[in-house]
Amino acid sequence: MARIAGVDIPKNKRGIIALTYIFGIGRSRSKEILEKAQVSEDKKVQDWNDDEISAIREAVSYFKIEGELRSEIQLNIKRLMDIGCYRGIRHRSGLPLRGQRTKNNSRTRKGKRKTVANKKKATK
Repeated sequence: MARIAGVDIPKNKRGIIALTYIFGIGRSRSKEILEKAQVSEDKKVQDWNDDEISAIREAVSYFKIEGELRSEIQLNIKRLMDIGCYRGIRHRSGLPLRGQRTKNNSRTRKGKRKTVANKKKATK
Protein backbone atom coordinates (compact mmCIF):
# COMPACT_ATOMS: atom_id res chain seq x y z
CA MET A 1 0.00 0.00 0.00
CA ALA A 2 1.51 3.31 -1.12
CA ARG A 3 1.34 6.28 1.21
CA ILE A 4 1.18 9.70 -0.42
CA ALA A 5 0.48 12.96 1.45
CA GLY A 6 -0.35 11.00 4.62
CA VAL A 7 -3.07 8.95 2.91
CA ASP A 8 -2.96 5.19 2.32
CA ILE A 9 -3.77 4.65 -1.35
CA PRO A 10 -5.53 1.36 -2.26
CA LYS A 11 -3.10 -0.88 -4.11
CA ASN A 12 -5.60 -2.84 -6.21
CA LYS A 13 -6.93 0.22 -8.09
CA ARG A 14 -5.64 2.02 -11.19
CA GLY A 15 -3.41 5.02 -10.51
CA ILE A 16 -5.85 7.64 -11.81
CA ILE A 17 -8.59 6.38 -9.47
CA ALA A 18 -6.33 5.70 -6.48
CA LEU A 19 -5.03 9.28 -6.33
CA THR A 20 -8.59 10.59 -5.93
CA TYR A 21 -8.59 9.13 -2.39
CA ILE A 22 -6.50 12.18 -1.44
CA PHE A 23 -8.67 15.17 -0.44
CA GLY A 24 -8.29 17.89 -3.07
CA ILE A 25 -7.38 15.58 -5.96
CA GLY A 26 -10.05 14.67 -8.50
CA ARG A 27 -9.86 12.81 -11.80
CA SER A 28 -8.43 15.66 -13.90
CA ARG A 29 -5.78 16.62 -11.34
CA SER A 30 -4.92 12.95 -10.87
CA LYS A 31 -4.38 12.65 -14.62
CA GLU A 32 -2.20 15.77 -14.58
CA ILE A 33 -0.07 14.41 -11.71
CA LEU A 34 0.48 11.06 -13.42
CA GLU A 35 1.47 12.80 -16.69
CA LYS A 36 3.96 14.99 -14.82
CA ALA A 37 5.40 11.93 -13.04
CA GLN A 38 5.44 10.00 -16.36
CA VAL A 39 3.42 7.07 -14.98
CA SER A 40 0.73 5.30 -17.01
CA GLU A 41 -2.85 6.02 -15.89
CA ASP A 42 -3.89 2.40 -16.33
CA LYS A 43 -1.03 1.01 -14.23
CA LYS A 44 -2.22 -0.32 -10.88
CA VAL A 45 -0.72 1.07 -7.67
CA GLN A 46 0.75 -2.30 -6.71
CA ASP A 47 2.80 -2.22 -9.94
CA TRP A 48 4.37 1.18 -9.16
CA ASN A 49 8.07 1.03 -8.26
CA ASP A 50 9.85 3.28 -5.75
CA ASP A 51 11.03 5.74 -8.41
CA GLU A 52 7.47 6.22 -9.70
CA ILE A 53 6.08 6.69 -6.19
CA SER A 54 8.70 9.34 -5.39
CA ALA A 55 7.96 11.10 -8.72
CA ILE A 56 4.23 11.12 -7.87
CA ARG A 57 4.96 12.48 -4.36
CA GLU A 58 7.02 15.24 -5.96
CA ALA A 59 4.20 16.08 -8.41
CA VAL A 60 1.58 16.07 -5.62
CA SER A 61 3.64 18.45 -3.47
CA TYR A 62 2.87 21.37 -5.83
CA PHE A 63 -0.85 21.28 -4.97
CA LYS A 64 -2.66 22.36 -1.83
CA ILE A 65 -4.22 19.14 -0.49
CA GLU A 66 -5.47 17.38 2.65
CA GLY A 67 -5.05 19.35 5.92
CA GLU A 68 -3.80 22.55 4.33
CA LEU A 69 -6.77 22.67 1.94
CA ARG A 70 -9.30 21.77 4.67
CA SER A 71 -8.00 24.55 6.94
CA GLU A 72 -8.14 27.08 4.08
CA ILE A 73 -11.78 26.14 3.38
CA GLN A 74 -12.64 26.50 7.08
CA LEU A 75 -10.95 29.91 7.21
CA ASN A 76 -12.92 31.04 4.16
CA ILE A 77 -16.19 29.97 5.80
CA LYS A 78 -15.19 31.70 9.06
CA ARG A 79 -14.38 34.88 7.12
CA LEU A 80 -17.85 34.84 5.52
CA MET A 81 -19.45 34.41 8.93
CA ASP A 82 -17.36 37.19 10.48
CA ILE A 83 -18.20 39.80 7.84
CA GLY A 84 -21.88 38.88 8.16
CA CYS A 85 -22.61 38.44 4.46
CA TYR A 86 -25.61 36.44 3.25
CA ARG A 87 -23.62 33.24 2.74
CA GLY A 88 -22.03 33.64 6.18
CA ILE A 89 -25.43 34.04 7.84
CA ARG A 90 -26.71 30.92 6.03
CA HIS A 91 -23.62 28.99 7.19
CA ARG A 92 -24.21 30.15 10.77
CA SER A 93 -27.87 29.08 10.77
CA GLY A 94 -27.17 25.78 9.01
CA LEU A 95 -29.33 26.46 5.94
CA PRO A 96 -28.51 26.00 2.25
CA LEU A 97 -26.61 28.95 0.86
CA ARG A 98 -26.87 28.69 -2.90
CA GLY A 99 -30.46 29.75 -3.42
CA GLN A 100 -32.22 26.43 -2.92
CA ARG A 101 -35.77 26.33 -1.63
CA THR A 102 -36.21 25.33 1.99
CA LYS A 103 -39.98 24.93 2.33
CA ASN A 104 -40.08 21.28 1.28
CA ASN A 105 -36.52 20.07 0.87
CA SER A 106 -33.04 20.69 2.34
CA ARG A 107 -33.43 18.05 5.04
CA THR A 108 -29.71 17.26 4.90
CA ARG A 109 -28.80 20.80 5.87
CA LYS A 110 -31.67 21.43 8.34
CA GLY A 111 -31.49 18.05 10.11
CA LYS A 112 -34.25 15.77 11.29
CA ARG A 113 -37.79 17.16 11.28
CA LYS A 114 -38.89 18.93 14.44
CA THR A 115 -42.62 18.36 14.72
CA VAL A 116 -44.65 21.28 16.09
CA ALA A 117 -47.83 20.30 17.93
CA ASN A 118 -51.18 21.90 17.01
CA LYS A 119 -52.71 24.48 19.32
CA LYS A 120 -55.61 22.93 21.25
CA LYS A 121 -59.00 24.59 20.85
CA ALA A 122 -60.48 26.18 23.96
CA THR A 123 -63.69 24.47 25.18
CA LYS A 124 -66.66 26.55 26.29
